[in-house]
Amino acid sequence: MNQLFENELKVINIGMKSFKETLEGLKVSSIQVDWKPPIFSDSKVFQVINQNKDKIESANKEAITRILNAKPYLIGMGKALDVIPGMKKNLLLHAGPPVTWDKMCGPMKGAVIGALIYEGIASSTQEAEKIAASGKIEFSPCHEHSTVGPMAGIVSPSMPVFILENEAYGNKAYGTMNEGLGKVLRYGAFSSDVIERLKWMENVLYPSLKTTLEKSGKVDLKNIIAQALHMGDEVHNRNRAATSLLYRILAPSIVKYVDDKNTAIDVLEFINRNDHFFLNLSMVVSKVSLDPARNIDYSSIVVVMARNGTDFGVQLSGTGDEWFTGPSPVPDALYFQGFTKEDANPDIGDSSITETNGLGGFAIAASPAIVQFVGGNTKDAVNYTMKMYEITASENNIYKIPYLNFRGTPTGIDVIKVIEKSVLPFIDTGVAHKNAGIGQIGAGVLSAPSEPFINALIGLTNKIKLLKEK
Repeated sequence: MNQLFENELKVINIGMKSFKETLEGLKVSSIQVDWKPPIFSDSKVFQVINQNKDKIESANKEAITRILNAKPYLIGMGKALDVIPGMKKNLLLHAGPPVTWDKMCGPMKGAVIGALIYEGIASSTQEAEKIAASGKIEFSPCHEHSTVGPMAGIVSPSMPVFILENEAYGNKAYGTMNEGLGKVLRYGAFSSDVIERLKWMENVLYPSLKTTLEKSGKVDLKNIIAQALHMGDEVHNRNRAATSLLYRILAPSIVKYVDDKNTAIDVLEFINRNDHFFLNLSMVVSKVSLDPARNIDYSSIVVVMARNGTDFGVQLSGTGDEWFTGPSPVPDALYFQGFTKEDANPDIGDSSITETNGLGGFAIAASPAIVQFVGGNTKDAVNYTMKMYEITASENNIYKIPYLNFRGTPTGIDVIKVIEKSVLPFIDTGVAHKNAGIGQIGAGVLSAPSEPFINALIGLTNKIKLLKEK
């Protein structure tokens, strides 16, 4: 003890990183310990988990096997009313967990207004708002109808949708076509040019692609995603490579099967100008791949992460269709000129289904350009992905990252690991203005909130108790 203060001071810091930064400023040698306090520590919950560890592990292996074995193909297109299970003329599907009109955020209300005008149900903003609040229109999560929607996620009866089939298990999933960036319906914009574009997509783009797919045959989307990861995409916020690969497959057939030359040119130009065209397909790929892992008793694997702009929702393999929610956070983002974080809506959309499937933020080491949105670098991108291996049950057998020596992306979020390690899923995302009618104002990244995962863990243990009682 007497000699302690005669030696050079060396500090091990377990607290805030700013403490270490202060020490460095004073030229004191220090080491930062990567440690966080547990986000949840109910001993009764973990007692149930520990008592059923073998059954949980076995169930998780089955869930992961089903996810990794998925064979998602684009097999065709149709109108939402004709193909989506449970779709009705007075039903609008939305992103995230269940939400009522009075609780919807600005951009989702804007997208609802736009959808009602698009469908011819309303002719003005005021009329659309009145109808939406009247009870005549029903609202339901896309996820409860084998569907996913980016941002506000609104799917109305007349909208064209992609049809994907998972050939390994025979299930299907659906999603709309991507409109592009900026002032678009999914970001809550509903001006006349937004509606006009949607009508063009319904009357020109849709029949052209539908005919092309019918005559040229199915498209292997899993193969496209695997290649795109090698070309700088993570297929959530960056889809340039995936869209280009899809374009190469579709373009010759569009030229061959679309009778009118000018229509073919317009269709090709629309896809060519929209780097995010593949985004909606990557979401449906993830949905159709994850759904077979549902309803496996004891499994702690996450099969859905989704946001409605108000709440962030999670569903687990072992708890059926039950939603576990918490407040949705505002992303850290790079904003378009004239906008700030004060203008941003909390995180919104079903697109975090890509992260749930080992893509997006989980594969961001394959796409370091994305972290430049918030001033990051390649090292940050790699660190984000490496952190996600700590909370997943497996590594993907097809989706691989060149920079990590072609290691498979972290796949199969395990809610138990999320809580035990105090590491939350990392997501990259777009940002919508909090007010209806304005649209996209930026893009960025965030960590999922802890509350849905805590609630999901509690829900899983309650389900396990019920199973043990039977």
